[in-house]
Amino acid sequence: MEELREDHDDGTVARVAAIDIAKASGMVCLRVPHDTIEGRRVQKVWTVASTTNTILELGDRLVCQGVERVVMEATGSYWRPFFYLLEARGLDCWLVNARDVKNVPGRPKTDKLDAVWLAKLAERGMVRASFVPPKPVRQLRDFTRTRTVFVQERTRHKHRVDKALQDAQIKLSDVASDLFGMSGRAMLDALVAGERNPRTLADLAKGNLVKKKPALIEALTGQFEDHHARLLRLLLGTVDHLTAQLGELDRLIARTLEEITAPPDRSGTGSEPATTVSARVLAEKLDPVPGIGPATAQIILAEIGADMNRFPTPEHLVS
Repeated sequence: MEELREDHDDGTVARVAAIDIAKASGMVCLRVPHDTIEGRRVQKVWTVASTTNTILELGDRLVCQGVERVVMEATGSYWRPFFYLLEARGLDCWLVNARDVKNVPGRPKTDKLDAVWLAKLAERGMVRASFVPPKPVRQLRDFTRTRTVFVQERTRHKHRVDKALQDAQIKLSDVASDLFGMSGRAMLDALVAGERNPRTLADLAKGNLVKKKPALIEALTGQFEDHHARLLRLLLGTVDHLTAQLGELDRLIARTLEEITAPPDRSGTGSEPATTVSARVLAEKLDPVPGIGPATAQIILAEIGADMNRFPTPEHLVS
């Protein structure tokens, strides 16, 4: 072990570990008080692989050393296994923003020196923890972010459907505002099934589109061939698959919202006991706010959680 003489200031953390994280490994710096010499620090630096068993072994070692805090930089998504596994081991993990722990200009920069520097900042209380939501909120975030990606992907495929129609001189989207509404989808399915007669296709119109049959007949007159039908079948199948996946995500999100609870609201002065509420109730309260719909309300809760006590001021929240 390498022993270094350090001065202690008020507010320092006696036993700290810092991890400089890369894709496949992490450089760990452990700093603890000397067993017999007051005021002296003992430092140990070593590399650990970012595999589950190795990180769990690291957690056991840090617990045995009585580590009070483990600090790591937010490096891509590579910090997640270290943070989550060490947190599950009972360690107090802090994720810090890289810009808050920049090295001194001109100082040599290596993984080892970065880990030591981060540990020294941590033991002096010179770093701030970034918000890392609890596990249920992280799961909700995974679902809402995946839903956003699927919605975007479905929209792209819908645009490809219209592009295929335009290539066949089918101008259905010029007349039907929603190409995937009840009438539009019926016409698309009929085209895939082999129907080419514009009048027959226009007869599938329902609702307000019934009044636009002459325009529909003109729009459905084109050069739609079997090639376009095969392409359209693939695109519509992908759209339907994504729609089914989105329905499953909506069910998972609803279930996860029920599992997340907000702490009691003690801001009132009434004598009634404060009760916890589920995140679903909070989402319903956000829904009426102008510009916020059900999906957006769920995204907000997935990103910031249901416990506003984590944010001391509104400015801290929006940052």
